[in-house]
Order: sequence, then structure tokens, then C-alpha cells
Amino acid sequence: MNSFFEGNIWPLRGKLFRMAYLWVKDRALAEDILQNVFEKSFRKEDELQQHPNLTGWLIRSLKNEALMHFRKTGKIVSLDENGEARLMDPEPERSETKIPRILQLVNRLPEKQRQIFQLREMEGLTYEEVAEYLEIPMEQVKVNLHRARKKLREEFAKQETKS
Repeated sequence: MNSFFEGNIWPLRGKLFRMAYLWVKDRALAEDILQNVFEKSFRKEDELQQHPNLTGWLIRSLKNEALMHFRKTGKIVSLDENGEARLMDPEPERSETKIPRILQLVNRLPEKQRQIFQLREMEGLTYEEVAEYLEIPMEQVKVNLHRARKKLREEFAKQETKS
């Protein structure tokens, strides 16, 4: 018989790794952060069995681990008016293909918009699932997703006119 961890947490490792990698842009660091979250969840296995939003807890823990790393390394420049971290990030190399350029634009979105965009568009979750995972109202999911899409269209159009 599988443990709670093996049956409920371990199957989410791919999705959680992709989220961590999108945030930290470093494969080894994303793996380390995910490992820390797995260790924490394994220690709290009994408590998490009763948690009403396990995936949301895992995502929040992952985000907190990433933020803790950036605080320790001094890469957090400031917090914006919404309390989201602004990270120092050198400008990524410009590529001539569209997908890497779009991914660069996604990485520049405000944290909340980027999270919601990733969960909805890249992970394929429904609006309801995103709202549940992030523990926010569904209307906030829709508003932030609309803003993210609009910003991406505008920024991509700007890049296209420069090219």
C-alpha cells in the first residue's frame, strides 16, 4: 500500500518542478527547492492528510522556498504595491524564435499574473482549480489572467515592430 506522500504528493512532482523552474530559471536550484518542499511535506504528512487544499499548500510552500532562497542570496530588490517580490534578473538573450520570446515575456509578468497564467495556460487547469490552488477568488483569477494575456499581446507586438 502506498503512503500518503507516494499517492498524493509525489505524483505532482512534474508540475511543481515546472513551476519552480519558471520562477528560479535554474534546473538544479528548482530541484533543490522542490526537495525542500518534499521534505517538509513528508514531515507533515499526518497534518496534510486533513488539509482541504493540498495542491495549494504545496504551491505556496514552493513559492515560499523560492522567495527564501532569493532573500538569502540578496536577489530580491523590492516588493511592489501588491506585496509581490521584484527580482533582479539580467535581461535574457534575445532569440529569433517566438516561443522563447513569449516565455521571456511571461517571466516579466507580475508574480501573481505569471502564476495564474502558468497554471491556466501551461498546466491546463480550469479557472476553478487555479482559484482553489492559489486560495483566491475565481474573479481574481479571471482578472489577472486577462491582464496577463493583454500585457503579453502588447509586449509581443512591441517586439515585433522593433524586429
